[in-house]
Amino acid sequence: MTAQTETVIRQYYAAFNAADPAGMLALLSEDVRHDINEGGTELGRAAFSAFLARMDRHYREQVTDLVVMVGEGGARASAEFVIQGTYLYTDHGLPEARGQTYTLPVGAFFEVQGGLISRVTNYYNLADWTRQVSA
Repeated sequence: MTAQTETVIRQYYAAFNAADPAGMLALLSEDVRHDINEGGTELGRAAFSAFLARMDRHYREQVTDLVVMVGEGGARASAEFVIQGTYLYTDHGLPEARGQTYTLPVGAFFEVQGGLISRVTNYYNLADWTRQVSA
């Protein structure tokens, strides 16, 4: 089960890097829980799809240096990686976008049930991101 979980997480990030939201959504349970960095919690694949559409409008990002760690039994996993991004269009409540680039370390946590991701929780340093795009 741990190998299957690692494969699902790696497929999720491969779809992310390919700008393939349908590929990402196919790896999520219908009732997926999404804990947004310094934000709220959204439930369901439809909410996650809307989140991805918003992110795609405002940011172009790639995951690099991906490390996936899976807990015994495969029900929980984490990933550590670096986001290389470009801020494309001003996001509500954030600094003005002018095509700034940024590099951020990110930690993500997952629950996996029945071969699908049932929880995604992301953490990164928003203050660091804000400094980078405000410079």
